[in-house]
Amino acid sequence: MADEEPDYSSLPLTDRFVHKIWKVRKQAYEDAAKQFAATPDESDPVFRPFLQDPGLWKGAVVDSNVAAQQEGIAALCAFLKFAGRDACLRTRGSTITPMVEKALASTRAATKASANEAILLYIELDTPGPVIEDLLPGLSHKVPKTIAATLACLTTVFHNYGCKTVDPKPILKMLPKAFGHADKNVRAEATNLAVEFYRWLREAMKPMFWGDLKPTQQTDLEAQFEKIKAEPTPKQERYLRSQQAAMEAASASGGGDAGGDDGDEEEAQEIDAFDLAEPQDINSKIEKIEPDFWTAMGSSKWKDRKEAVEALYAILNVPRIKEADYTELNRVLAKSMKDANVIVVTIAAQCIEALAKGLRKGYGKYRSIVQAPIMERLKEKKVTIAEALGAALDQVFIATSLPECMEDIMTFIVNKNPQVKEGTMKFLIRCLRTTREVPSKQDINAFVEAGKKLLSESSEGLRSGGAEVLGTIMKIVGERAMNPHLEGLDDIRKTKIKEFYDTAEVKAKEKPKAPPPAAPKVAPPKKALGPKKAPVKKAAPPAAAPPPAAESAPLAPQPTSRPLSKLGKPSGLAGLKAPRGRALPGPSGLASPRRAAAPPVEEETPAPPPQPRFGRGGPAARSLARPTRAASPGFPDSPSPPRANAMEPRISSLERAELEELRAANDRLMRLSEELRHERSKLCSEVQELKNQNAGLIEDHTRDVLSIKAKETQLVRARSDAEATEQTNERLRRELERLKRALSRAEGLNGGMTSPGVSSPTHDDVGIFRDGYASAGGAGRQRSSFNSSMSEEKENGEHAYPTKLNADLRYGGSGMSSGRGSPARGYRDERPQSVASQGSGSGVESWKRAAEVTSQLKARIEQMKAKQGFTRQ
Repeated sequence: MADEEPDYSSLPLTDRFVHKIWKVRKQAYEDAAKQFAATPDESDPVFRPFLQDPGLWKGAVVDSNVAAQQEGIAALCAFLKFAGRDACLRTRGSTITPMVEKALASTRAATKASANEAILLYIELDTPGPVIEDLLPGLSHKVPKTIAATLACLTTVFHNYGCKTVDPKPILKMLPKAFGHADKNVRAEATNLAVEFYRWLREAMKPMFWGDLKPTQQTDLEAQFEKIKAEPTPKQERYLRSQQAAMEAASASGGGDAGGDDGDEEEAQEIDAFDLAEPQDINSKIEKIEPDFWTAMGSSKWKDRKEAVEALYAILNVPRIKEADYTELNRVLAKSMKDANVIVVTIAAQCIEALAKGLRKGYGKYRSIVQAPIMERLKEKKVTIAEALGAALDQVFIATSLPECMEDIMTFIVNKNPQVKEGTMKFLIRCLRTTREVPSKQDINAFVEAGKKLLSESSEGLRSGGAEVLGTIMKIVGERAMNPHLEGLDDIRKTKIKEFYDTAEVKAKEKPKAPPPAAPKVAPPKKALGPKKAPVKKAAPPAAAPPPAAESAPLAPQPTSRPLSKLGKPSGLAGLKAPRGRALPGPSGLASPRRAAAPPVEEETPAPPPQPRFGRGGPAARSLARPTRAASPGFPDSPSPPRANAMEPRISSLERAELEELRAANDRLMRLSEELRHERSKLCSEVQELKNQNAGLIEDHTRDVLSIKAKETQLVRARSDAEATEQTNERLRRELERLKRALSRAEGLNGGMTSPGVSSPTHDDVGIFRDGYASAGGAGRQRSSFNSSMSEEKENGEHAYPTKLNADLRYGGSGMSSGRGSPARGYRDERPQSVASQGSGSGVESWKRAAEVTSQLKARIEQMKAKQGFTRQ
């Protein structure tokens, strides 16, 4: 007996939950799960201890014994399933994190499955946001096994609840980190999660993390995506308690579950990159563009403008843009639509498209700035430019609506330029196809008239486009509503319109018609009139009451007069309706027998009440005056034949007069509306003319400014050339003067060389002779050698006056030195005559060379004189 284990079942359940023996704890978990499943509702007392002390569940999910832990997490699932939302809110904060660390990565499959089920129950009972926040730290855990288990749990969550119920943005931001992990199991689970995201989001998920992956990882993921690309959009498998309640309510009202599924599928298809991305601040990035963006956009060089818009497009090409004031930016882009360089125009259009796509509905307020300039630029014939402009217009339309864009469309669809007209027509067709709201009747009429005008164009493309416009409108409003607009068109055009009608695809849905229960709203007034008619019919038969004068037999006319009603008929016959072309009863057809007695007339004058405004209430009102007339003497008792006519349905004369008055007022309003419509069209045409004139003036102004800038550039260049020419002339003049002086000195020196009174050469002459003469051996010549050479040149009739400008003399092959053997130095040469005489043989050749150089120098001087004289002229 001593070996028998004690019985712990008598202990309270909460005490056994924290018992030191794992078998006791395991049994307590099993007993708790059974008790929870047997409860009738969420308010059962068995839940109270566990709601008051949520720490019990923390110990259960991290039990040191794996078998007990398995049963503890199973008990937690039962507790959440039967205890309801209150159990979720009280225990969520103390159990999810321990389960992520200790249970999701368990080696036991049952423990792992129970932990995942508990996570799903926590999401089902409340909202998924807090649960996902508690799961995210598991993606940064230091143990790779825990990270992989958390990724697998998230895959299960999104597989069951979908990306519309659970926000995928926090997980998408952390996916690149998981793909870069060193553990292959983590990368494999990250791939599974990415594939699950692709099932729900398709291409919308890529902008969030795709750029952070390696090319090989992108290739592997693309291969995985190809396998599921053909699958239909998945449906949500589990629903939140709030969704379940809504579905039950819809089912009770006749909606059914199928409708909820369709709605979920439609909502899942609406998820795109814009919903997932975080808004980015664009203005701060634009300010960092180097060189300055605003200055570059105003540059006269197209390359600067091109680089500026390219840098801007790189900034704007993001999934979502933060709301801010982009008025000035749109004005600059609109101005770029008139740029002379087509590359700048194309990239600017792409910038507008990206900005409109990033702002969505927030871009609607900038439509009036950019739409008209874009449509004006549709005159370009290049396909690439036209496509870029069309894409920008489409994004602007998505941010606005068809009525907002209608004014510009109707203005440019009648433009003189065929390219602008055709581009506007194509834009209108795209708008009609994509709009989700049926245009108003006035807009439909305007579009139909524009389409009819296009049918009479000379270009086949415009005629076909007009037929497509009318066919698309017919698809929206229906054939019956469109038939009146097609009257007068020939069969060929109607056939063409019908062909486009058959192939057109539109998204606009016809507005629901007025519900039939509107008729009962008019019924209560009819029921109110019933009780008034019943007493009148019952009071008519008594024979004691004499019939009124209006219902008696015709009598002789009396001379007495009676006031007429407002419509000119006798008041006694105001309630009767005479057939067309016939008079009322009486001998003359104009008077009533009531005129026979004067006293009753005076008494009845104030008595008759005003004619009722009801369509069929005349007899009831007339019966009120019968008792007073019955007391009057002199009326016969015989019944009157017109009584049956008085009870027939009719419209009173007063109502008829009011109806005619309303018709006249309606005609006046129609005429006024037509006049206002004509006035509006006239004003629109005047506005368009003013816009065209303004555009022409702007173009003229731009052309003048460019011309002025060109002239200024030419003037600056001319001034620079003039200054350079003046400097050249001055230099040449000084050179010429110096050459003249050198020539005159050389001639004077040549003439007085034999005389004893010859003076020494000046500094300039020394420079000239130094450049022109040099001895063959590099030594200076003596005065005797110089004189003898000069005399030989005189005998030959030649004059050699070397100059430093002569290249032949300076760099000749005679081996002359750099001035040491010049004649000027020879005056000062004190060497012996014998030394000087050694170079006399070469001196003769040098003087012959000098003679040639002199003749060349003279010719060059003449050329310079002629050139200088031409320049001065």
